[in-house]
Amino acid sequence: MEKYRMLRQLLLEREVLMPAQLCEAPLAHRDELGLVHTGDYLEQVFGGGLDAAAQRRIGLPWSEELVLRSRASVGGTLAATREALERGISGNLAGGTHHAFADHGEGYCVFNDIAVAARVVQRAGAIGRAAVIDLDVHQGNGTAAIFADDETVFTFSIHGEKNFPFRKQRSHLDVGLADGVGDDEYLEALRHHLPQVIDRALPDLLFYQAGVDALAEDSLGRLSLTLAGLRARDRYVLETARAKGLPVVLTMGGGYARPISLTLEGHVGTYETAVAIFG
Repeated sequence: MEKYRMLRQLLLEREVLMPAQLCEAPLAHRDELGLVHTGDYLEQVFGGGLDAAAQRRIGLPWSEELVLRSRASVGGTLAATREALERGISGNLAGGTHHAFADHGEGYCVFNDIAVAARVVQRAGAIGRAAVIDLDVHQGNGTAAIFADDETVFTFSIHGEKNFPFRKQRSHLDVGLADGVGDDEYLEALRHHLPQVIDRALPDLLFYQAGVDALAEDSLGRLSLTLAGLRARDRYVLETARAKGLPVVLTMGGGYARPISLTLEGHVGTYETAVAIFG
C-alpha cells in the first residue's frame, strides 16, 4: 500500500505531474459496479457478508475501509476514462484490479475497475468498443472472463505463462512467456501482436494495464525486463495509440521489486513516457 503514496510524491517531486493534474478518486456507485458484478457479490461486499473462504481468495480481510478503497479504485479509473476521452490520455495512480471476476474477487482485487469503467462509458454512448492492453506479468483472468463472450471489449494479455493465476482464463489474445524472458523477446512479441490487436479490436479507447512486475528484480514476476525495457514497452504502446488517434487510460497494475525504488522508477517511467508522447 505504501507504494501508492510514494509514487504520487515522486511524480510531484520530479514535476512529471503538477498538483493541479491530480485529484482525489471519487467512489464508484453501486449501480455502476452492478454493470459488471453480480447482485449477490455486491451484497456480500457492501454488507460484510464475505465468508472466510471468499476473503482468503481476495487475500484481504473484509472491512469498511476495504470497501471504500475498492470503490475509490474503480472510481479513479472511471474518472480517468472520462478525462482520457476528452484530453487523449489520463491515468489512475492505483487501479488495474484485473483479477476480480463478476461474482468474486481474488488476488487482492475486489472489483474490476477496467471492466466497470468500460461498461459505464459504453452505457453512456461515449464509446462503442474498447481494447484492454494488459501487460502486467500476471494474466488479467477476471477481465478475460468478464468479456469472454463480448467482442466489443477486446482483451489482450502478455504475461508469464507459469505465473499466477495458475488456472488461466481465455483472453481474446493471450501471449504466455517462459520464465526469464528479457527485453528483446518481450518487445518482439509486443511489436508483433499489438498492431494485430488494434486491427481486430477496432477500439474507440485503450485501457493500458501498465504493471511493472515484469522487472527482473520483481519478487513475484519471474521475467527479466530492465527499466529501459519497460520504457521501450510503454513508448511502443503509447506511440501506437497516438498514431491511431486512440485515447488511453493508464492503470497501475503490479510491481513488487526489492528495493521498492525500482518499482517506483518503473511506474514513473510510464508517466514520463505518457507526458512526452501526449504532452
